[in-house]
Amino acid sequence: MDTLSYKTVSAKNEEIKRNWIIIDAENETVGRLCSNIAYLLRGKNKINFTPHIDCGDNVIVINASKVRFTGKKIDAKEYIHYTGYPGGQRFATPRQVLQTKPERVVEHAVKGMLPKNRLGNAMYRKLFVYAGSEHPHEAQQPKKISLKDVK
Repeated sequence: MDTLSYKTVSAKNEEIKRNWIIIDAENETVGRLCSNIAYLLRGKNKINFTPHIDCGDNVIVINASKVRFTGKKIDAKEYIHYTGYPGGQRFATPRQVLQTKPERVVEHAVKGMLPKNRLGNAMYRKLFVYAGSEHPHEAQQPKKISLKDVK
């Protein structure tokens, strides 16, 4: 009698089917929104999820300028970047970033939730964030989903 009646199935790059998903970020909390986006980019919603393979979907985020923060984070939180020059450390609050480049808030949060290696970089390249409701990916026929349907 065969005691092991099942086999562990690992996804292969050739077998992976990537869908195009569109998410509306209007009035969504940044952390909750981005954790669901990272979940989709990793492919954890699929039955053949394999941790060492990029099996996630392509995700389009629209209305990124209309995300919201809870509490006092919109003024208290700080984004830090370094220009590369001496004394070139720069600070910005989410309120300032949302006024200049609103896509960066979502991109920064999602990037922090992905693996910090080549695999994470490949997953991050499948994220497309737009400040308004227009996007140039109509040819891919993206499927609009609600965040309640993700997990």
